[in-house]
Amino acid sequence: MTTMTAVCVFCGSGMGNSPAYRDHAERLGRALAERGLALVYGGGNVGLMGAIADAALEAGGTVRGYIPRALMEKEVAHRSLTDLAVLGSMHERKAAMETNADGFIALPGGFGTLDELCEILTWAQLGIHRKPVGMLDVDGYFEPLLGFFDKAVEHGFIRSELRSLLLADTDPAALLDRMAAWRSTIVPKWTTVPAPVP
Repeated sequence: MTTMTAVCVFCGSGMGNSPAYRDHAERLGRALAERGLALVYGGGNVGLMGAIADAALEAGGTVRGYIPRALMEKEVAHRSLTDLAVLGSMHERKAAMETNADGFIALPGGFGTLDELCEILTWAQLGIHRKPVGMLDVDGYFEPLLGFFDKAVEHGFIRSELRSLLLADTDPAALLDRMAAWRSTIVPKWTTVPAPVP
């Protein structure tokens, strides 16, 4: 079992072109608040970032934002959060979110969301953290990416045991249940010791 008190959510600074994206972000925000789980996220007030923060706050939840100074205007920092930390760089933002969360969920988003998801999965693969990583797949948005991960297993670039580090679900409550039940297993990334370089 995993003890979670705070969950970091990676998501888009845009809304996307389907109302389902906002709906799922709001459902996840409310579910976190109802379970007493703090929301940790990128601190913005726009797009799905703003939607999930607003929903969690309206449901009485705790919301902690981490935003780089350079994005204060672009992502329009949310001014009504429980806590908002303004950091010097994207690297500091990601490190702070990892440190202050007990699990991670990716909602639909673009390059930034994929960057955050893949980095946190890589850190899990390397044993830098042992926290559950989930993906909320809205209307099949992540199906191509999940298919790519399966192809990487098939072609020998990701071990099948490590592929299981990513939990995917279509329902916010079900995903949170799976993350709470998740158990960390130590699986080394490398199965053989590379030969020394002459």
